[in-house]
Amino acid sequence: MTDGVTPRLRIAHVDDHETVQLGLASMVSGEDDIELVTSAVSVEPLLSRLDEIDLVVLDIRLSDGSTIGHNIEQLHARGARVLVFTAADDHVAVREASKAGVLGIVRKSESRGIILDALRSAGRGESVPTTEWAAALDADPELPSAGLSPKELEVLALYAAGDKSVTVASRAGLSANTVSEYVRRIRHKYAAVGRPAHTKIDLYKRAVEDGILPSPE
Repeated sequence: MTDGVTPRLRIAHVDDHETVQLGLASMVSGEDDIELVTSAVSVEPLLSRLDEIDLVVLDIRLSDGSTIGHNIEQLHARGARVLVFTAADDHVAVREASKAGVLGIVRKSESRGIILDALRSAGRGESVPTTEWAAALDADPELPSAGLSPKELEVLALYAAGDKSVTVASRAGLSANTVSEYVRRIRHKYAAVGRPAHTKIDLYKRAVEDGILPSPE
């Protein structure tokens, strides 16, 4: 039983610039629903504390020699949600982060309101579409095709856009069980070409990558 109080979003911030750490700390300090649990200069110190953290805000490039892909892989392996911060000056790393399945890629220079909205959305496990993410997808035209059938494309477009299985079933003229089977097949086909889609957010990203759904504005 709850007392009606909204749970606080517990975040960890990984950035090797003290001024950026202080800036994010100041940004969230007055927010009743967000708590900055810890700041660190690398991912390693967080790995034993992820049960205390709902969202990791990760700098796209750290000075410890780690890559963004490796850092995201370590965090995802322990079930962490990841929102990436970038100065938008490393397009290769932005593309790598996008492929790694982060919830969003947000410029450090965005307004306080946009950053706070991104934190809250990512904390709920929602995708945070941005122009950086869209540009990363547009810059990578060599993605292998999953070879989806017309009906699979229809199901993916509806499901990845946010419809529940029962709604997809009604709109596509299928049973709910058949929709579940189509989604399973779609995931399998993407995994087979090295583009895994374990979550609904991943399916949304694949649909954007393949032009099935429009890129975020």
